[in-house]
Amino acid sequence: MFTPHPARSPVANAGYQRVFKPGKLTLGMFFPIEAFDSDMPSMHNQVALAQQAERAGFASLAFRDVPLRDPHFGDSGQVFDVWTYLGYIAGQTREIALLTASVVLPLRHPIHVAKAAASVDQLCGGRFLMGVASGDRPVEFPAFGVDFDTRGATFRETMELLKIYWGNYFPHVESRFGHLAGADVIPKPLASHVPLLVTGHSQQDLGWIAANADGWITYPRALASQEQVVRHWREAVAALAPGQYKPLVQSYFIDLADDPHAPQTPIHLGHRQGRHALSAYLRALTAIGVDHLVLNLKYGKRPAVEVLQELAEFVVAEFA
Repeated sequence: MFTPHPARSPVANAGYQRVFKPGKLTLGMFFPIEAFDSDMPSMHNQVALAQQAERAGFASLAFRDVPLRDPHFGDSGQVFDVWTYLGYIAGQTREIALLTASVVLPLRHPIHVAKAAASVDQLCGGRFLMGVASGDRPVEFPAFGVDFDTRGATFRETMELLKIYWGNYFPHVESRFGHLAGADVIPKPLASHVPLLVTGHSQQDLGWIAANADGWITYPRALASQEQVVRHWREAVAALAPGQYKPLVQSYFIDLADDPHAPQTPIHLGHRQGRHALSAYLRALTAIGVDHLVLNLKYGKRPAVEVLQELAEFVVAEFA
């Protein structure tokens, strides 16, 4: 906890190993694990549902960082603070990876982020994967006294500082956030750094992400378009991080129909469909090179426990 491990790759961490398997698609599940209207999930029975997802073979549970309620945005994440809820769920699961999608770096001091993330990493035995983002909700930035228009630069600097705090012993740091000398940020993570996955472009070009992140989280698109996005990502990684495997993660809203043969029809950032169409879609994502798909049940019509049962019995095993 007190000694940095600059030579130890986070690729060996338990969470990374569970989620990312080159050439194979794995599945995750967003909190809240329920269907709900507006921006007000019930958050009932989430521990039991998380444990059910873990038993079913899901590779990850995904957490949102939504500090303020903005009714116009229509999404409050899992309501509870991301770090508090990570600790709560980590203590009641054993093997499933814990993924943030994503921590909004410009809204947080990098020392607080470094300490919180390394604490979760240590306490959950390396199951933590930290998705990070620059933020896309303008209402949040003035509340924190942060400039929205320069969030991209703030994001880049925070990413750099996190790696300095995690990978060095008593570093001397001068930054826009303050002066650090004669003190250290502890605990240190289990590896050189906590695995970092950039969400969207976060005001960066793809080359910067390929060079500086451990992976990329992007959004659903038509398969032909997503295939091009995956190809561009692989090309960027090959050019800027040669010889390294850096995974691509996609989010996906799903309304699983009662009828297993129901065809695929579009919903916001996803589809309504039966399990046969879903399995076909997952195979198509595998073929184009998506590494991990995180499902979101918000727009569903069935109880989450039923959806998890059906996915466990008929879908997840193929992709576990």
